[in-house]
Amino acid sequence: MRRTQTIFHAALACALAAIASSPARTAPCSFEPQGEGRVAAVMDARSFRLTDGREIRLAGVEPVASDLANRTAALSAIVAGQDVALHGEDDTPDRYGRQPAFVFLDGSGNSVQAMLLAQGEALASADIADKDCAAALIAAETLGRDAKRGTWAGSAVIKNAESPGDILAGNGRFMLVEGRVLSVRQAGATTYLNFGRNWTRDFAVTISRRVLPSLEAAGIAPKSLENRRIRVRGFIETRTGPRIDLVRAGQIELLGTN
Repeated sequence: MRRTQTIFHAALACALAAIASSPARTAPCSFEPQGEGRVAAVMDARSFRLTDGREIRLAGVEPVASDLANRTAALSAIVAGQDVALHGEDDTPDRYGRQPAFVFLDGSGNSVQAMLLAQGEALASADIADKDCAAALIAAETLGRDAKRGTWAGSAVIKNAESPGDILAGNGRFMLVEGRVLSVRQAGATTYLNFGRNWTRDFAVTISRRVLPSLEAAGIAPKSLENRRIRVRGFIETRTGPRIDLVRAGQIELLGTN
């Protein structure tokens, strides 16, 4: 078992090094410095407290909804008692008083977020506007998925758009949903990507008019998604059927034509 873990961590280090080799910056997500500190306690699957009392929330990732105790253990194994450097675009605390940041271990070029994602212990969020950083997080998540690590060892992480009841059970949670867009319709200032024919029951993605320019700038025209298989990530909301509100292009992954 120890030898297997050693081999995995060596492979993980190589893969993350490849992700970090970007011409734009030495390490993706290494934004402006926001200070340093030593980790005193891990609070949950994506937050911890420093010895100076600051509470830090990992930016750019969402915890896996199932088995949160194990996810907390995964973060503890990486950061407990470690000296860390904090980076970010904005250090304004969230409503719980936690400072969002990308976290790097002392002397490491890879973020803690990338490590968790590659181990299958977190999901890449949809709230990072920086394209290089967002792409690096998705790439790290893909490493974990392809290797079937952590949560990816099971088969229920990505929800099927044809099973709205399964999606609805996760109301208020961050989810990945995959399926074929049956139709694209506009109603007032909202565009709907419909994955079923019953709008009161089936899953849909909603896009407000103000988001359309950013989608088009990313080369995504909503109408072009009709009959395409896509994967979308975001928080599940209930408005008749289950919904994900699209706020940026990075929430969508194109998977194929049928």
